[in-house]
Amino acid sequence: MSEKDKLHTGELYLPGDPEILKRQTECLELLYDYNRTRPSESERRTSLLKEMFAEIGEGCYIEPPFHANFGGAHCHFGKGIYANFGLTLVDDTHIYVGDFTMFGPHVTVATAGHPICPPLRERQYQYNMPVHIGKNCWIGAGAVILPGVTVGDNTVIGAGSLVTKDIPANVLAYGSPCRVQREIGSRDREFYFRDRRIPQEIIDEYGL
Repeated sequence: MSEKDKLHTGELYLPGDPEILKRQTECLELLYDYNRTRPSESERRTSLLKEMFAEIGEGCYIEPPFHANFGGAHCHFGKGIYANFGLTLVDDTHIYVGDFTMFGPHVTVATAGHPICPPLRERQYQYNMPVHIGKNCWIGAGAVILPGVTVGDNTVIGAGSLVTKDIPANVLAYGSPCRVQREIGSRDREFYFRDRRIPQEIIDEYGL
């Protein structure tokens, strides 16, 4: 098995392999172009994202600067996804994100890891584990999601959280390490921030 074939198997491999580097450089050329688009070039940004990503749905927006090890080539985005400034996707293997999920500024989603054993790190061995983020999630500013993690649908990850383990659907979770704090419930259909109520006309419109 070649080193390139090990990108998606979870096995140890050497990321400096010439075949891997050639492909990675091709991807990063497109990322370079994306990050140098002007704010008025929305159509060009959309076109580039379709070329860069493994899959990307309609209505997705990623605010530059955007950082990704393979320029999004191993990323599978649904529709209506929004990412604020400084999203970092360490996409050495697959990252899956469901429809309408939002990323705050400077979120990192990492699939790559390195062995604890010092001699193996000295030789630059690496392994990759996929990350799954569900539909309609909100990943708060500065959150870090580590390799192999799954975040369930509708879940909110608080700003600055370090997500080391799976987080279920329909919860608010935060902290370092990130832990479930509570389920999303009926009060969240009445209040949007502390004691600020959701206007009745919005509640009626969406049947909250």
